[in-house]
Amino acid sequence: MMHSLPQTWLSRLLLLVCLLVSRSITEEVSEHCSHMIGNGHLQFLQQLIDSQMETSCQIAFEFVDQERLKDPVCYLKKAFLLVQDIMEDTMRFKDNTPNANVIVTLQELSLRLRSCFTKDYEEQDKACVRTFHETPLQLLEKIKNVFNETKNLLKKDWNIFSKNCNKSFEKCSSQGHERQQEGPSDPQLPGFVFRLLVPSIILVLLAVGGLLFYRQRRRSHREPQTVDSPMERPEGSPLTQDEDRQVELPV
Repeated sequence: MMHSLPQTWLSRLLLLVCLLVSRSITEEVSEHCSHMIGNGHLQFLQQLIDSQMETSCQIAFEFVDQERLKDPVCYLKKAFLLVQDIMEDTMRFKDNTPNANVIVTLQELSLRLRSCFTKDYEEQDKACVRTFHETPLQLLEKIKNVFNETKNLLKKDWNIFSKNCNKSFEKCSSQGHERQQEGPSDPQLPGFVFRLLVPSIILVLLAVGGLLFYRQRRRSHREPQTVDSPMERPEGSPLTQDEDRQVELPV
């Protein structure tokens, strides 16, 4: 009996210590997630947007299709992972420039934020995702919106991104299969038709212009020949009078 009593108290003491440690870790993580994204990060993104040149050139990138994924938490959970890939593969600037340093800062922030997100099944990685064709400015606006909305939700509930989104992702996958059966639409088709149509119109206009020029030049060559024709010589011309004289000479 004397030996079992200390063991009982020791086990209870260890359990209490574990509970206190886990609670302190949870509080630290909650504080960590709630204040991880600051206003300074959003200002960095705005500076990045303001420094971009306005252009109509578009780039291709994969992002969440918000029309298919309506749940705001699941949308941000999916978008957060895609933003990391975009910053790694698409958004590249010259080394040691202000824009490049901003990207490095945001990448480090994304790595720290991973502890605030639970990962869903890898089979759903491509669910609710499609290829976008937009300008760099539009892409940066998307990324800023993701960080801003993530910041707001984490302040309300630090554990909000532990939500299981597999059902929402599965629903997107089923919608994607239905669209493929209906027939995929090619977003580049209008541009392809335009590029094909413009040269055809130019060729037709050149052909018509060449034909009109040829007719005009041919007409201008005919007019001098008509004036010099013997059939249209005036009766009182010297050549006609000489011919008449030769006829009237006596034999």
